[in-house]
Amino acid sequence: MIRSLWCASMLLIANGFIFADEPSAAPKKVDIGTQAPDFKFKDATGKEIVLADLTAKGPVLVRLTCGCSGCDKELAYFQAMHEGYKDLGLTSVAIFRESDTKVAAYAKEKKLNMLYCVDTKGDAWDIFETKTMPTNFLIAKGGTIVSVAAGCDPSGLLAKKLSEKVAKTVNSETIDVQKIVADDNSEKQ
Repeated sequence: MIRSLWCASMLLIANGFIFADEPSAAPKKVDIGTQAPDFKFKDATGKEIVLADLTAKGPVLVRLTCGCSGCDKELAYFQAMHEGYKDLGLTSVAIFRESDTKVAAYAKEKKLNMLYCVDTKGDAWDIFETKTMPTNFLIAKGGTIVSVAAGCDPSGLLAKKLSEKVAKTVNSETIDVQKIVADDNSEKQ
C-alpha cells in the first residue's frame, strides 16, 4: 500500500526497533504503566468499538499500521499471534491510515482475521502519542499499557518478542510466531 517510504523510514539503525519495557524518560500520558487512552473506533462493519470495553474483557493488542511492504510482511506474524492467543482472551486491533476502499481490498486479500478500522486522519496516532508507524500497544485486562513496540521488522523478531509479552499477559506458553509463519510459507511452496 502507499506510505512505504514513511514506514520504511521508521526502520531504526541495525535492524532495530523501539521496544519499551519501562516508561520512557520523558513522561507521556500514553506509556508503559499508564492507563490506555479513551479511544473509540468503527470496525469494518461500521460498529463503534470502545477500547475500554475490550480491555474490560481481556488484553488488547492495538497495532497502528499502514499496510506498506514492511507492514505487509509483518502482518502474517501478527495474524499468527492473534490466532494463537485469541482463545486465551487476546483481542487484536489493526488501525490503518489508508482509505476505506484500499483497506477493505487489503483485508480481503490478506484474509485479515482480526478487528480493524481505518483512520485516514491519523487521530489514533495523536491519541496514542506516536508518530512511528507501525507502533504496537499491548494493553492488559483492565486497561494498563504493558508494552509499546515501535518500528517495522519484516523478519518477525519484533512480533516474536511481543508474543512473549502477550504470553505473560495471558499466563500461557509463548507461541513462536516466526516458526508458524515459516511453516505456513513452506507449505505454500
